[in-house]
Amino acid sequence: MVVTAARARSWHASRAEEVLQALETGRSGLTTTVARRRLAEVGPNELRPEARVSPIALFFGQFKAFLILILLAAAAISVLLGEVLDATIIFIIVALSATLGFIQEYRASRALEALRRLSAPTADVVRDEEEQTIPAGELVPGDIVLLAVGDRAPADGRLIETYNLKVDESTFTGESEPVEKQTDPLLDSSPLVERTNMVYAGTTVIHGRGVAVVVATGMQTEFGRIAHLIQVEEEPRTPLERRMEEIGRRLGVGALAVVAVVVALGIGRGGLLFEMFLWGVSLAVAAVPEALPAVVTGALTIGVQRIVRRHAIVRRLPAVETLGTTTVICSDKTGTLTRNEMTVRRLWVGEREVEVTGIGYEPRGELRVEARDDRDLAWMARVSILCNDAHLLRGEHGRHFIRGDPTEGALLVMAAKIGFEPEPVRLGYPRVAEIPFNAVRKRMTTIHLIPEGPAGRLLVCVKGAPEVILPRCTHFLHQGIARPLTREVRQSVLGSNAAMARRALRVLGLARRELPGGAAEPTEEVVERELVFVGLAGMVDPPRDEVKSALRAAAEAGVRTLMITGDHKLTALAVGGELGMVRDDDVALTGPEIDRLTDEEFARLTDEVTVFARTTPEHKLRLVTTLQHKGQIVAMTGDGINDAPALQRADIGVAMGISGTDVTREAADMVLADDNYATIVAAVSEGRVIYDNIRKFIRYLLSTNSGEILTMFVAVLVGLPVPLLAIQVLWINLVTDGLPALALGVEPAEPGVMRRPPRDPRESVFARGLWQHIVWVGVLMAAGTLGVMVWALATESLATARTMVFLTLASFQMFHVLAIRSEWQSFLRLGLFSNPYLTGAVALTFALQLAVTYVPFLQSGFATVALDARQVGVCLAVASTVFWAVELEKWILRRF
Repeated sequence: MVVTAARARSWHASRAEEVLQALETGRSGLTTTVARRRLAEVGPNELRPEARVSPIALFFGQFKAFLILILLAAAAISVLLGEVLDATIIFIIVALSATLGFIQEYRASRALEALRRLSAPTADVVRDEEEQTIPAGELVPGDIVLLAVGDRAPADGRLIETYNLKVDESTFTGESEPVEKQTDPLLDSSPLVERTNMVYAGTTVIHGRGVAVVVATGMQTEFGRIAHLIQVEEEPRTPLERRMEEIGRRLGVGALAVVAVVVALGIGRGGLLFEMFLWGVSLAVAAVPEALPAVVTGALTIGVQRIVRRHAIVRRLPAVETLGTTTVICSDKTGTLTRNEMTVRRLWVGEREVEVTGIGYEPRGELRVEARDDRDLAWMARVSILCNDAHLLRGEHGRHFIRGDPTEGALLVMAAKIGFEPEPVRLGYPRVAEIPFNAVRKRMTTIHLIPEGPAGRLLVCVKGAPEVILPRCTHFLHQGIARPLTREVRQSVLGSNAAMARRALRVLGLARRELPGGAAEPTEEVVERELVFVGLAGMVDPPRDEVKSALRAAAEAGVRTLMITGDHKLTALAVGGELGMVRDDDVALTGPEIDRLTDEEFARLTDEVTVFARTTPEHKLRLVTTLQHKGQIVAMTGDGINDAPALQRADIGVAMGISGTDVTREAADMVLADDNYATIVAAVSEGRVIYDNIRKFIRYLLSTNSGEILTMFVAVLVGLPVPLLAIQVLWINLVTDGLPALALGVEPAEPGVMRRPPRDPRESVFARGLWQHIVWVGVLMAAGTLGVMVWALATESLATARTMVFLTLASFQMFHVLAIRSEWQSFLRLGLFSNPYLTGAVALTFALQLAVTYVPFLQSGFATVALDARQVGVCLAVASTVFWAVELEKWILRRF
């Protein structure tokens, strides 16, 4: 069956006629009847979505988090206790959190839509022995597809005819240079990036034309395989999500323990079972920090806005904090570490080497040469422009770009740096004929009319591989004069070519020849001999200016960077060496080598190898997964279609906003708006600051809650009245907790935040003394608050005592939040106004606390009474003890 054959064969290893025979087709194409029958068998040529979770299921899936379940339980219990206001507020908080999570996850389904937008809408085919344009979705295996410049391949095809065909596969394979296509069979073991007789769906023709027979459509294409990887690959939970789950579990266990202990003690003292149960539940509700989900969301949102100011867009809130935990950055080379703009770096011309400065397609730079001869350089520029089909254009914002082959574009930019604009030169030397480049000839020749001198004279311009051009030369250009190409000069050229190749430069040789008027027909044998060698041009896709310093900053922060590319090993190592990522004796690991390794061998080599070349999407995915299994937090950067599955699998995927495809932008957690690798390092810094601040408000919130629960727990043990009513507990947990905690989210970075190693990904959020701090501060708050209550009950009413307890606990929080702005720096060194938002939040919160104490209509709602100056002074004096105690703790940490 043809359909089965289309899925089973290694088409690149078969001869063109064998492929046609296997697919039961011919160069005259399928008939419409056969095409329709096959379309019914294989289905349309489109990416079919797999079963997706419905939006409703996605929304209700947000309620699975342990902390959310605890809050729902607290709300339900509040209803049973008659506290409807408490329950309503908690339900609102949970609903907001669920809505945010739903929005975050729903966007993942858009990745497939982006892939669909990349699919070609129509295709030129041969059917019924004539050329037709049909919807790309109707293509079937066996169709004959015609490809021309600018076309996007509509399906996977085996080439049966090529005419100087070059295809841009950079967003698909990571290969930075256009791939020259041909029709000869290849080895069955040839990796995807070396299958030069194939075209793949989604790649673009940039030069020449070709004819291909369709071998795979829809989800059976390489394009469809990547779509499937995106569909089945689940995004891992972020470290923050895991830590919030940990907090939820601990709070749940703690709440259940409180209920059990209170019920047991109450019954032991003669209390009724139901009353003791309700009292225990009230304590458990007090233990839950209702503001925590809202505060975490707020802090992450603040972090997102700070990162936006650094030119990055975060698509998934928890990814902000994940940046700070990153231990490994897996970076694509083309377009991420490099500019994806071929640039001439070095010339050999007139028996001397010339260094060319400037990078990219901007024609700014200079030629560094000791003895400059403008006549030799002028001919280098003219030949580069004339033997060239690319165009150097200026975009909307004044930036230059290339239309055509990037290699030819690099020659145009080099010529412009010498001082020659392409269009005037082309107008001055009209092209009358050409002999196109192909993989066998390895050279391109153009023939032009010479404007001056005897009529009919022709200028022959040739460019190609130096080892092909040089043997056809008998002279070389020196000081504008054609001189005999001696053995010494020939060796000089070959030596320079070898030196450039060792630096991973792609080297082209250029030559010219003049033909008199009335010369014979310009055939290959006539014009491509007795050439005058003009020079060599060595070019490379250069690293971005800012990447080297960004890599150094990442290394100082303890973040390891790996290069993953579909490019050649030598090219990758050369770029890595220029960036300081590898040493001279370092090696690269290629995709075929990875395939031969066991999981254990590969895991061991990931500690030793920095550069991975000739990789496929599966290799990238395997590398990310292997690193994650070793406990690493992996950030994957990229811009091509081939990067999308690994971006989705990584702990944080980082896509390029300008050069990246829709697919990578939709699969990523963060998009770099400026395509600047340095932005990643800035985002890592922000991620660390955000995690530090999250720890600060967890320290703040849970210390307060431990103080509350100890206050109420000890009160029932010693027989005191209930210290706080339910509405007062909720006020403390939402208002006096929430506002200062949110302000902690904009606390400036601690000194040296990027000079410390990444924290252990398995580290508990309560590590490094946090849980001890929560316990002793809670004990201090409870002791101070109960002391105030006992003192007040001796002379005042229960309402006054409760109001003083209410004010004391709220004031404890204000003094505590000022003291914990830094884990080790003194508040006196930080200053009151280095975080004006926190200062404002503390002032506002205290004002609100005074309002519920003194405003009549609020007094009735919160069961408070007005306090005199002496009572307020006692509350503030006791509450201030936590400030000085924390300052003492930090002083000890600084000293020891």
